[in-house]
Order: sequence, then structure tokens, then C-alpha cells
Amino acid sequence: MNSMKRLSILMADDGSQHAQSAVELIRGLSLPPKTRVMVLRVFTPGQISGIPEFENSLEKTRHQFLDGGIKAETELILGSAAEKIIEMAQTRKSDMIVLGAKGLRATLGILLGGVAQQVVEYAHCPVLLVRAPYQGLKRILFVTDGSSYSQQAARYLGKFPLPANVDVHVMHVMPPLMSPLTMEPYLGSWRTIYVPLPVLNETALQSKQEHAGHALLKRTCELLERHGISSTPVLCRGDAATEIIEYVKTNKIDLIVAGSRGLSEFQGWWMGSVSRKLVHYSNCSVLIVKRPKKE
Repeated sequence: MNSMKRLSILMADDGSQHAQSAVELIRGLSLPPKTRVMVLRVFTPGQISGIPEFENSLEKTRHQFLDGGIKAETELILGSAAEKIIEMAQTRKSDMIVLGAKGLRATLGILLGGVAQQVVEYAHCPVLLVRAPYQGLKRILFVTDGSSYSQQAARYLGKFPLPANVDVHVMHVMPPLMSPLTMEPYLGSWRTIYVPLPVLNETALQSKQEHAGHALLKRTCELLERHGISSTPVLCRGDAATEIIEYVKTNKIDLIVAGSRGLSEFQGWWMGSVSRKLVHYSNCSVLIVKRPKKE
């Protein structure tokens, strides 16, 4: 596999179970020798009394990386967690931010913590959200819609230090076939009636979409193959997020990889609706790949 020559990782550590799973995931990657990990913990003014405990926790995490042969350093800073994580990643020009999907104060049943949500929305680099428990990266699902964002994500995945013998699936979801609507008179007035009408050349349209879908999957699999990654194409039809999340459950996927929309000068990072749903509702870890910020 043609992995990155070096990798600068910023890992946010809050001492939660999900953060511990993030440590285990990073250690399980085939990292290049010059990889460096910055372990960051952010505390608020109300947590000042806990500084000694935070320092001990950071040191424990650092030694976990050192025991795995990974160079690591730590930083403990005061401020808003999401803001400081994003700021530190920009300052250090991190290749990736890694953090647990939920923190210590997460509400039962909610799959995404507030800090993780802000970081994945506004960070300027790829963000890996890790969900506990970590059981290895055996199956990865890369989702593509054929956009330039998906192409960027595929190139990133091609160089990503995946573990050996990982099973990679590449998925494209075709849109559902929609029938047009009409209106009909009802008792002297107009009432909206939803009547499916025949779709002209529906078979031809479906065939065209399937041909385009298979071609997209073929191109994507070939791109990954050039980086030494064998993959299995998956083509289906329906609501994209629903189909992807169902596939993840059925096939016991450990990690979803998807692209995200780029940076708007006026609105900051804005993820596409599918990427956002995957981050919020999938029960596995998610890697959202973003384009680097243009200076």
C-alpha cells in the first residue's frame, strides 16, 4: 500500500471510553515511521482543580502510544474544547483530527457529542470520529457520489495507513425512481391528489443510471487498486443515508469513509446532508475527508 510518507495526527483526549478507543484505533494503523501524535486535552475554568488528574491521564495516553512505537507529545490548555482543537490542528497543520464520538458527559442514546459535532463541521482537515468499543478495522465502507469531494476522499483513502488485510467495500447509492404528481378537481374545488403517472422510458432511465453507477464504482476501485487496496463494489438504489447505514449494520462495517463539501468564505465548513447523517446516525466510526483550506 502506498501510505503517506509522514502523518501528523491531533488526538483530542477527554478520558472517555470513546477517546480510549481512538487511542487503540490509531495504534492499530500501519503508520509511517515519522508519524507524530499530539494528544490534546482542553479544560474549562471550572475544571482547574482537576489539572493534576488531567496531566496524569495525558501521560498515560502518551505512554500507550510510546509502547506502540509511536512518537507522541501532550498539551493541556484552557478554553473551549472544539475551538481549541480546531485552532491547534490549524497551527500544527495536522493531517487529521481524531476524537471520540462522545465525551464523558454524553447523554445516553445520543450517538454524537457536542464537541465532536462542532469539530467535524468546522475543522479544515479530515476528521476521524471513533465510536467505542474498538474491535479493530476489519471492514471499511467507502461511499462515493461521483463528486469532486468523493474523488478527493478516495485519493486520501488510497494513501491512508490502513491495517493489513482490511476488507474495503466501495458503495454508490443511485437515487430512487420518482413518479410525477398531479392535481384533480374535487367537489367543485381543487384538491391535491398524488397520483403516480407513467414514467416515459423508465427502463431506459434505470439502465442508464445503473451503467453510470457501475462505471463510477469501477473508476473508484481502480483508483484504490493503484494504491494497493483491493475493494468490492456495491451498487444500490434508495435514500443514500438510509441505504448506507443499513449496509453498515448488515455487514458489520467498522469504519465509514466519506467526502465532505469544501470551505465557503462566508459560511465556513458545510457538510453535505448525507455526510452529516452518517456522522450522527451510524453506529460505527466515521472518517470525513475535507479539502484543505485555500489560503
